[in-house]
Amino acid sequence: MSYFEKMSMSGHEAVVFCHDGAAGLKAVIAIHSTALGPALGGCRMWPYDSEDDAVEDALRLSQCMTYKNAAAGLNIGGGKAVIIGDPKKDKSEALFRAFGQYVRSLNGRYITAEDVGTSVQDMEYIKMETDFVTGLSKGSGDPSPVTALGTAEGIKISVKHKLHKDSLKDITIAVQGLGHVGSHLCDILHAEGARLIVTDIDGDRMDSVLSRCNARAVGRDEIFTVDAEVFAPCALGAVVNDDTIGGMKFRIIAGSANNQLLDEDRHSAALAARDILYAPDFIINAGGVISVYFEAIGDYDAATVTRKAQNIYFTLDEVYRIAREEEISTVRAAKRLAERRMDVIGNIHRKYFPA
Repeated sequence: MSYFEKMSMSGHEAVVFCHDGAAGLKAVIAIHSTALGPALGGCRMWPYDSEDDAVEDALRLSQCMTYKNAAAGLNIGGGKAVIIGDPKKDKSEALFRAFGQYVRSLNGRYITAEDVGTSVQDMEYIKMETDFVTGLSKGSGDPSPVTALGTAEGIKISVKHKLHKDSLKDITIAVQGLGHVGSHLCDILHAEGARLIVTDIDGDRMDSVLSRCNARAVGRDEIFTVDAEVFAPCALGAVVNDDTIGGMKFRIIAGSANNQLLDEDRHSAALAARDILYAPDFIINAGGVISVYFEAIGDYDAATVTRKAQNIYFTLDEVYRIAREEEISTVRAAKRLAERRMDVIGNIHRKYFPA
């Protein structure tokens, strides 16, 4: 299938290929929708196996951002950027400044931010070339703590719906991925009295969480089959798939990773068949984009951002209500919630083009 066919099927407005040989830049910017405003979404850096994989990731993630931003009640569209490269060895000032020039060329139609493999410092380099970047050290900073807060609120309402408990005390939660978000999430869950089982590819990160949170460590593949009420994927996507679902004993899947289901329709149905409640990722992990959104519009206030992230509890509660009453999957219910807002507000804005 050609890129144009994929864009047509998913409703994307634009895909921009960025290249600067001297800076070592190979990047893709995908703009899914500007119906509610300029497209906002982070810049991910990852050593993709192929350029096609990078494009596919940008398309999937940018579409997810549209639903995430709309469902969170933000006046912003959905986009995403991916840089092909190893964040541990391929980063440079020149690379991110070159990327910033491409962001600037879109004249505000896309606003970038931190994501997997990138940092606040990387955003500072981008800022040298464009104002269309958020999550800066003098602004909202690292959005990970807010993402973790919103994810914890999502876990709480999921536990209430599925397990009929108002507390996380003595609830066993398996956390996959202990990066910026996952480690902050473990701190919150530990403070709430949850029992933690954790895994990560980085031994140092594992040791840090184990010492702080009295957690139990397991292997990367073992995490899918442990005895726990909740599974919280906080690493990369597509971890809920044909190979992993069969061995799951979880009652709930609620984590911060994007695109957790390899195939939304098939695997949401497979989870329902096993009576596993799924918290749609673009609802539960919206805390980070909420944080950078308020910085982007010049109205950042920590207390406001915290309250908005805590409201993920109520947004997810509404998603579960729609799913139950309309007898549809939680994924479909979450999209319906987002689409209703896009239909109403989008009909006012149509498409966003900078003045």
